[in-house]
Amino acid sequence: MTETLNKKHLNVGELLKKSDSKNLRQLPGFVVKVIEKIICQDQMNYVINKYIDYVGVNFQPQVIKEFGITLNVRGIENLPNNSRCFFASNHPFGIIDGLVLTYYVGQKYGDLKAIGNDAFMHVPTLKPLIAAVNVYGRSSKEYIKALDEVYESNVAITHFPAGEVSRVYNGIIQDAPWQKSFITKAVSSKRDIVPFYFDGVNSSFFYLVFRLRHKLGISANLELILLPREMFKKRNKTISLVIGKPIPWQTFDSSMTHYEWAQKVRQHVYKLGHSIDQVNFN
Repeated sequence: MTETLNKKHLNVGELLKKSDSKNLRQLPGFVVKVIEKIICQDQMNYVINKYIDYVGVNFQPQVIKEFGITLNVRGIENLPNNSRCFFASNHPFGIIDGLVLTYYVGQKYGDLKAIGNDAFMHVPTLKPLIAAVNVYGRSSKEYIKALDEVYESNVAITHFPAGEVSRVYNGIIQDAPWQKSFITKAVSSKRDIVPFYFDGVNSSFFYLVFRLRHKLGISANLELILLPREMFKKRNKTISLVIGKPIPWQTFDSSMTHYEWAQKVRQHVYKLGHSIDQVNFN
């Protein structure tokens, strides 16, 4: 049992050795150890190993219970009977919001695909759910083909259209502009969009690191390695979210570009979070 709980599904040292970057492959051992500590590698592996038999949509409920998270949701009745939708959300946390988003979609429909960072493919309990993209470069032909197959399937798709975790933009913690691809794919695959809004932020330190590296002109996304730590900070907290009414794919006509429609959906999501009553998309 001890051996099972100590198995390294996430192994920063091994991943760095396989990196395309010569600089990363040559990082000193003590630096690798620091990185492992920052990303809470041991704690992450412990949780994965503890629930290794709970694969796919069975994993999220166990993690939510493990972390003692209370979920406060409005609009659960807005989840349509038809699973063939995009379930699109803002992205304030980085990991926990992904787990909660897929938890609700998985509980309703029993199956889903989550468009996400290919790093999640290293988590065996989540791997069956991930429709992987390479967020730091061009996705392989294999990834692109697999995504196209997902779009054409009947399975529910969850997505964070910002493509990254919320940061401080224009003095406000919010998503970057949403990418247009989810609108394009919603139209081409005839999928309605179900908007989700998560209320909350990460720690002040997370945004401080972002501001400092931005001020210093560092392009490398240094704060990304803090996201596992941010997840563990959500222990015994309440996470609030709102689920909006589905937006028919036919809405996205030629009166605006797909990029403009994407920003309109983004604005709608934030309105959901700042209104007591349901907000209609118009």
